[in-house]
Amino acid sequence: MNTITENTPLQAADWIGEEPATDNRKIEREQIKLEKRLCREVGRAVLDYNMIEAGDRIMVCMSGGKDSYTLLDILRKLQKRAPVKFGIVAVNLDQKQPGFPEHVLPEYFKSIGVEYHIENQDTYSVVKRVVPEGKTTCSMCSRLRRAILYSVADRLGCTKIALGHHRDDIVATLLLNLFYGGRMKGMPPKLVSDDGKHVVIRPLCYVPEKDTTRWAQYQQFPIIPCNLCGSQEGLQRVVVGEMMREWDKKHPGRIESMLRAMGHVVTTHLMDPKLHDFKNARATGIADPNGDTAFDEEELPMPLQVVRRRADAVA
Repeated sequence: MNTITENTPLQAADWIGEEPATDNRKIEREQIKLEKRLCREVGRAVLDYNMIEAGDRIMVCMSGGKDSYTLLDILRKLQKRAPVKFGIVAVNLDQKQPGFPEHVLPEYFKSIGVEYHIENQDTYSVVKRVVPEGKTTCSMCSRLRRAILYSVADRLGCTKIALGHHRDDIVATLLLNLFYGGRMKGMPPKLVSDDGKHVVIRPLCYVPEKDTTRWAQYQQFPIIPCNLCGSQEGLQRVVVGEMMREWDKKHPGRIESMLRAMGHVVTTHLMDPKLHDFKNARATGIADPNGDTAFDEEELPMPLQVVRRRADAVA
């Protein structure tokens, strides 16, 4: 037992009868804060885009990566406190990749008591047979996977299909289309599928990747790496991801600002004639706050992350 003498320096914890914080307690506090933030951001996305409604049966697509584990975990937490009742079924598509540990996900699902379904389809052989050696397999793999998962959703009676794409995935998709596709197109938080039969949702749309990484480490999820497409080197998405991580270090708040920009589109100030009738634009003599301000130097707001950091420094 430690004895306090007159010369022993007191700590704040001594005044309130607590033990000084240990590294483990600090980690525990950080974990609680992260859990609250994840639940808050996912809940905000669900409300903003009306992703989940009463009676929904949500098919959570599980790849075995950190993002899908986080998605399932947070949705199950929200399920217990949500104002509406909805069901969850975890679905994994076993694509028969060589060495794939097919026991990992079923064992995990059983351990947490969630309803699940494993769909066995040998898309690996199809992709390797059709795609020439050295070419990226992602495009064909995703098309095959999408068609199969739509079919599974029908069989299981699911009303929504939840994917684990996070904030950084969404911004990266915008940049990929901008840099390589010559179009302004991102990854929507909610959209009807291309076959018109399903509603696809992305509840992690406000969550940065670093948070899913940390949560997966805290929870010690049994991560399964993707050896078919995700590990291929030289992929454009990998290059863009590295660029974004560098931005995040040098320019805090830039990625967050880009995500907000995707939700504040001013179509009159772009160049798509399908969105605005530029040809027939005529002066009306009526003031319009959305009109051209070519001679004004627009003052851009400071990124929210920078504002928060400065406020914390002052406090």
